[in-house]
Amino acid sequence: MKLLIFSAFLVLAAANTYSPDNDDIDIESVVSNIDVLRDFINCFNDITPCDEVKSDFKKDLPEVFETSCSKCTDKQKHIFKRFIDEAKVKLPSEYGIFLQKYDTQGKYIQPLQAAISDF
Repeated sequence: MKLLIFSAFLVLAAANTYSPDNDDIDIESVVSNIDVLRDFINCFNDITPCDEVKSDFKKDLPEVFETSCSKCTDKQKHIFKRFIDEAKVKLPSEYGIFLQKYDTQGKYIQPLQAAISDF
């Protein structure tokens, strides 16, 4: 009986986070290559097509903004923090479009940045 309850708890806990399928992405390689970084943000901004990895991240973006990444794993918080930090500096125009798309009223970005700041 205890095993059944523990198993149910694990299933519920896993359902409260985003899929870890792409948590192994080398985010430093992404953000250090301006063309790759641009590919990601252009996918997120609906400017260019997305591959499977980019699509996986993109599908969660509206909820990530609205909930300050509350369902993100620590690894996902790190990935998103690095992406935001670098896109803001290296691709300011595209980053502005990104914010306009996912935070039209400008009310989510500050709580989101606070939630991921330590990662």
